[in-house]
Amino acid sequence: MMIMLNDNIVMLRNINGYSQEEVAEKIGISRQAYAKWEKGETIPDIERCLKLAELYDTTLDALVKFEGKIGNTVLAPGPKGKHIFGTAKVNDRGQIVIPKKARELFGINCGDDLVVLADEAEGIAIIKAEIFEKRLNDTWSRMKAEIDE
Repeated sequence: MMIMLNDNIVMLRNINGYSQEEVAEKIGISRQAYAKWEKGETIPDIERCLKLAELYDTTLDALVKFEGKIGNTVLAPGPKGKHIFGTAKVNDRGQIVIPKKARELFGINCGDDLVVLADEAEGIAIIKAEIFEKRLNDTWSRMKAEIDE
């Protein structure tokens, strides 16, 4: 199923609790013009798309072509800097494959050491070991400096 711009702006408007009139006012158009965008009858120009992306704190790219799904649930575009890369299956050896887009974005390559962090109530997260170690050392240095003061 292809998620279109109109689907994304309907989801984002509803998630943010705006009426069509409120969104139209915020981006400087009529409610009728906005309603046509949501119906897919017309498409906003690039300037209006940028205003929508700014209003919803997402990227233009995510606004116009985000196609996120988890199972059968369609997702709305996320805020700037936040990503859902999809699902991964765990094989019989407990291994998962990190999606290619995530590996590229975070510079994860074959042979890299990763730290697996967990919160029993929320789940797991993965961070490159070198980044985790740097942050840990920075924290220890700040704590030591505070003690020495």
